[in-house]
Amino acid sequence: MRNYAPVLHQHISLSVDALLQSGEAILIVDDDEAIREPLRIFFEHNKLLVREAGTAAEMHRVLASHPVALVLLDIGLPDANGLELIPGLVASYPDLAVVMLTGVADLHVAMESIRNGAADYLAKPAQFQEIFLVVRRVLERRRLIFENFRYQSDLEQAHFRIQIFHQLTLKMNTAYLSTIELDEILQAILVGITAEEGLRFNRAFLALVSDDGTLLKGRMAIGSDCREQAGRIWSEMRARKIEFMDIVQNIKQSCQVNDSRVNELIRKLEVSLHDENHFLVRSLLERRSILVTNGVADVPVSREIIDLLGEDNFVVVPLFSPSKSLGVIIADHFVTRQPITGELVSALELFASQASLAVEHSHLYMNMEKKISELQILTHELDAKKDLLVAAERYSALGQMSAQLVHAIRNPITSIGGVARLLAKRITDEEWRKYIDMMVREAGRVEATLEELFNFVQHTEIHKEPIQVNRLVGKIVLLLQPTMEKQHISWEVNLPDEEMILDLDDHQMQQALLHLLKNSVDAMEHGGHLVVSVAREGSEVLIRIADSGPGIAYSNLARAKDPFFTTKTYGTGLGLTLVERIVHDHGGTFSMKSSEGEGTEVVVRLPVS
Repeated sequence: MRNYAPVLHQHISLSVDALLQSGEAILIVDDDEAIREPLRIFFEHNKLLVREAGTAAEMHRVLASHPVALVLLDIGLPDANGLELIPGLVASYPDLAVVMLTGVADLHVAMESIRNGAADYLAKPAQFQEIFLVVRRVLERRRLIFENFRYQSDLEQAHFRIQIFHQLTLKMNTAYLSTIELDEILQAILVGITAEEGLRFNRAFLALVSDDGTLLKGRMAIGSDCREQAGRIWSEMRARKIEFMDIVQNIKQSCQVNDSRVNELIRKLEVSLHDENHFLVRSLLERRSILVTNGVADVPVSREIIDLLGEDNFVVVPLFSPSKSLGVIIADHFVTRQPITGELVSALELFASQASLAVEHSHLYMNMEKKISELQILTHELDAKKDLLVAAERYSALGQMSAQLVHAIRNPITSIGGVARLLAKRITDEEWRKYIDMMVREAGRVEATLEELFNFVQHTEIHKEPIQVNRLVGKIVLLLQPTMEKQHISWEVNLPDEEMILDLDDHQMQQALLHLLKNSVDAMEHGGHLVVSVAREGSEVLIRIADSGPGIAYSNLARAKDPFFTTKTYGTGLGLTLVERIVHDHGGTFSMKSSEGEGTEVVVRLPVS
C-alpha cells in the first residue's frame, strides 16, 4: 500500500465545502484504518465533515443517522462486496453519490461499478489530489442535478400559477361576478395558495372590507384538511386533463365541511378601519405586505390576531384597486413550520393581485346593477312626465299668439272701444245708439279675450314639497337630450355626491329650469357645449347653466327679463319673466351673465330649507 503521510498537509485550493448542504458529510468506507485515517485528516484539513465506517453494517448505521453527500466505498469489505452494495444504496438514498475504491485497476470492474450506479471509480493507491478532484467533480455533478430538479420544480410551479391566472381571468371575463361567482373565484385563489403545485402554504385566510367601508371582516379560509384533499383530487384529475376550476368545484362542498374550523376562525375576525395603528389596517392603507415572525414585525402586531390564528409566523398581503382598499390575505405554515421567504411573499402577492381584480370586478358589476335599477326608475319617471315638453311647447305657442294679439289688436281695440263709449255719451238718437252700444259691447268682448290670454302667465299659488335637486336637474337634461344630440351639442352635468333636498313646487320649478335649458339649446342651433352644475354655497343651493352660444349683446342684457322682450324671430318674451317670478316665489334669486360671442351663464340661487 502507498504511504499517504507525505501529502497529509498538502494544501488543496479546490474547495468542495460549498458543494455540500448544511451538515452533510463525506463517508469513507474501508476496512483498512491506515487508508481511512490519513484520508480523513486530509479532508478535514480542507474543511470537510468526514465520517468513517469499516464494514457495510457500520456504513448503513451512519447513513441512517447522519446526512451524507458522498460515499468513498471500498470494493472489498469484510461483510459485503462493494459492487453488490451500490444498487441498494442508490435505491435507498437517491441523493447519495458513490465513488468506488478498488485495489485492482480493472476496466471490467470499473464498468460494472458505473452500471450498478456509481458516479465514478478510483484505483488504489491514489494521490490525495486525484481523490479530491474526483470527489469535487462528482459533487459538482450532484449539485447540477439538484439545481436541475429545483429549476424543473420552479418551472412546474410557474406553469401551474400561469394556468390558474389564465383560468381565473377567463372566469372573470365570461361571468358576471355576483356574490356566488366571486366566492368561487376567491376559493380557487386560496386553493392555489395552499396547493402542493402552488405556493404550498398550510393555511390561507381571506378578509374583505365591508360594503360601508368601515370594517375589515373575515370572509373564508382553507386549511390543511382541504389542502390535502385538493392535492389528492389534483393528482387524480390531472391524468384526466381536468381544468383547475373543475377541481375547485369538486372540492368546494367538502372544503366548507372539512375546513369548518378555519372558516369559524376567520369569521371571528373584525377590525375597524378607523384603527389606523392596527397592523392589518396599516397593510391596507400603506399597500404593502407585512411578514410576522415569532409574533414580531416592522409594525406592532395585535396579540388578538395571533391568539385567533393560533400562530405567530404568518404573512399579510393587501388587496386593493387603484381607488380603494379591498381586503387582506393571511397565509402561514401552521403544520410544517417552514420559514416564509421573500420569494414566497412575492408569489403570494401575485395571487393577491388576482383576488383584487376579482373583488373589484364584482364591485363594478354590483354598481352596474344598481345604476341599471336607478335608470329604470328614472325612465319610468320620464315616461310619466313626458307630457312636460308638450306642455312647454303649448306654453310657447300660446305666449307667441298672446304677444301677437297684444301688439296687433289691443291698441286699436282700446281706441275703438274708447271712441265708441265717448260717442255713446253724446249721441241722443236711439237708432244710432243701438249701433254705438254694439260697438262698445263687442270691443269689450275683445278686450276680455285679450285679458284671458294674459292670465296664462298670471301668478298662481305654489305648493312646496321635498324635492331632490340632483334628480330634478337630471330629468330636465334628459328631456332635452334628443334635441341636443340632433343639434350636435355636447353637454356636461356636474352633480355633487351629497344629495340636497329642497322644498319646491315640482311642476313650477321644472317649468323654470326647462325654459332656461331650452333657451341655451335654442341658442346653439349649429352645435356647442352646455354645462349644468349644482353646488352648495353656505345657506344656498346654486344651479348654473352655461352655454357656448352667441351670447346676448350688452344693450339687450338689461332688458332680457322684461315682459315681451325677445330677440328671437318668434317668441313671447315672457319666459324669463316667468322664471324670475317662480324663483322669487321660492325665496331665491335669478341672475344672468353674458357677452356677445362668448355664451351665456344663468344662475338660480335657492335657499336651503
